[in-house]
Amino acid sequence: MTERVIAQGTFDILHPGHLHYLRDAAALGDELHVIVARRENVTHKAKPVLPDRQRRDMVDALSVVTEAHLGHTDDIFVPIERIRPDVIVLGHDQHHDPEGIRAALDARGIDCEVTRASAREPEYEGELLSTGRIIDRVLEQRGPPPEAPDDPNT
Repeated sequence: MTERVIAQGTFDILHPGHLHYLRDAAALGDELHVIVARRENVTHKAKPVLPDRQRRDMVDALSVVTEAHLGHTDDIFVPIERIRPDVIVLGHDQHHDPEGIRAALDARGIDCEVTRASAREPEYEGELLSTGRIIDRVLEQRGPPPEAPDDPNT
């Protein structure tokens, strides 16, 4: 029997922390399905910079991923019902409450384990493991974009 695993997240700017999370998740089964959150559903942090499809395509290109899916616009459990996982792996620092997710899965008749991936510490000085920190570094080193002129003919 194939063990299906789901990981999920925003995956705005891919970095080593994402890869660690997905490798951790993939190690728990035979197939890794990744649900990429739609921009409109991201409410717990800044909205993604990159478009939904681009983020999904980048995650799907990773060899550790069997298939990447965009999340549902109205109900985050719709893709989970379709994939029917054996395990859902949450990122080590994701805001989701595992007990709340288990209760919602039980209410929908989905029997699967919910666990968390391990944390990954930077392996060398300056390694960035967060999209927010990458964006901060870009702004710090390159500064804010120049103001656009009001008159496009200038």
